Amino acid sequence: MLFFKKILNTIPRPFLIKASYWVRPILAWYLKGSNFIDPISNKSFRRFLPYGYKNQRENALSPSTLSLERHRLMWLFLKDETDFFSSKEKLKVLHIAPEQCFLDRFKKQKNITYITSDIESPIADVKADICNLPFLENEFDVVFCNHVLEHITNDTKAMQELYRVLKPGGFGIFQVPQELNRATTFEDDSITDKKERAKIFGQYDHVRIYGADYFNKLRNVGFKVEEVDYAKKLTPNQIEKYALMKGEILPVCYK
Repeated sequence: MLFFKKILNTIPRPFLIKASYWVRPILAWYLKGSNFIDPISNKSFRRFLPYGYKNQRENALSPSTLSLERHRLMWLFLKDETDFFSSKEKLKVLHIAPEQCFLDRFKKQKNITYITSDIESPIADVKADICNLPFLENEFDVVFCNHVLEHITNDTKAMQELYRVLKPGGFGIFQVPQELNRATTFEDDSITDKKERAKIFGQYDHVRIYGADYFNKLRNVGFKVEEVDYAKKLTPNQIEKYALMKGEILPVCYK
């Protein structure tokens, strides 16, 4: 058992995603308990898996859904603060680079028309460049685009496309890796070596580190942005049980 535990501590998330159809049931069985709850699956575990490229975080990755802290925070916000799961009017939803922890659940929702898009993901419905989306203006009630913009060279163009396809009165959630103690976003196109990019930007395929000015970048393309610190609405026990990160901000954008 100790040997198995050491193996679990070293499994990278990309491998887990690829092998999830057979890995997840085994992990969920092995780690079942009552210390932590994944609100997406409502399953409980004695521990979550560690995760992190530069600095590994303990109890970050859920064995049942492979959700991280940011996924669980978004799920709770959608469930408790919006009508995303309960709207009587059918919502048309666009999900850029769909996360596996949401994909099957959103597809099964009868109150939404769910379309996924990505430039290369095999699980996306529509193969498209986020800077040139093949959708009509004002087409979607809800748009999700999480941990994508840090990969895009022309992120302003991508934000403009997200704004264009969102309906007036609709909302989007556009999470990014962000350092809130950094006033301005840092970019340096001269850094091309993958190891150096991973060292500086946190991942080899990231092109910037977003600072606190990220919200104003979204406002500059037209969005009304609410900087939602949703964890503040939860009790310390809930934050611990759901394994959330204190101080993580949800950029909830309205048109």
